[in-house]
Amino acid sequence: MDWSKTKTIFIITFLILDCFLGYQFMEKRNSSQLDVILETTIEEQLQANGITYVELPKEITKAAYVSGKSKEFTKEEIKKLSGQKVTVQDDKELKGAFVHPISLNFKDPYRLKEFLQRHIIDGQKYTFWAFDEKSNTVICYQMYDGKIIYNNENSKLLIHVNERNEAVSYEQTMLDELQKYERKQDIVPAIKAIETLYKKGYLEPGDRVTSVELGYYGLVQFTASQVLTPTWHIVVDGKEDYFVNAFEGQIINDEENVLE
Repeated sequence: MDWSKTKTIFIITFLILDCFLGYQFMEKRNSSQLDVILETTIEEQLQANGITYVELPKEITKAAYVSGKSKEFTKEEIKKLSGQKVTVQDDKELKGAFVHPISLNFKDPYRLKEFLQRHIIDGQKYTFWAFDEKSNTVICYQMYDGKIIYNNENSKLLIHVNERNEAVSYEQTMLDELQKYERKQDIVPAIKAIETLYKKGYLEPGDRVTSVELGYYGLVQFTASQVLTPTWHIVVDGKEDYFVNAFEGQIINDEENVLE
C-alpha cells in the first residue's frame, strides 16, 4: 500500500466532508434567522427601524359602506344666503361671492365653525382640511357621522380669501341622503394599515405616524350617486397623507384613484 497516496485521499475526503458540513450548518443558521424575522411582529419591526406612531384607535372594529347622492340646492336655501351673489351650476355646484369681504380666521376652529354656520348652507357639516397658500384658498371637506369624506369633489367647500384673510367667494358641493348599508363588516386594525405602508416602502426609518383616523373615501365618484368605503387616513411626520381602504387593506392612490 502506498501510504502517502492513501493519506492524501483521506485528507481530501475529510476536507470535502468539512465543506459539506459547513454548508449544511450555514443553511440551517440562515433558515433559523429567517424564521426569527418572520416571527417578528410589525410592532417590533417598526421599533427596530425607529418608526414611531401615536396611540391607535382600537374601539372601532366594524364599519359599513355609505351611499349618497349629490345635493341639489333649492331656491329656498339660496334665498337665505344674505350678502352674497349666488349662482348654481346644474343645481349641484353652488358659487357664492360676498358683497363685502368677511373676516375669516380659519386657524381658529371656533371662528371657522361660526363662519360656516352663518354663511354656508349646512356649513356645520364641513370641517377644515388645509389651506392652499398658492391660491389663498381654505379647503373644507364634508363630514358624515363624525368622519371626514376625503378628497371628494362632490362634498367639498373651497373658500377664497384675500391678502387680509377675508373671505371673498366660495364654491360648494355636497352629498345628500347619506346612509349606511345595513350590513357591517370587520375592518383591518389601524396597525395593519400602518403595516401596509411600511411593507410598500412608504415609511422610512425614523418616521413618525402623527395621526390615524377613520373616515370615508369614494373610490368611484359619480356625480349622481356614490358609495363611500371606510378608509384609514394616516399622516406621516405631520405632512404626508396616506389613505388605506379599511375593508381591503389596500393603499388608495390619491392622484389616480386606484388601488395599489
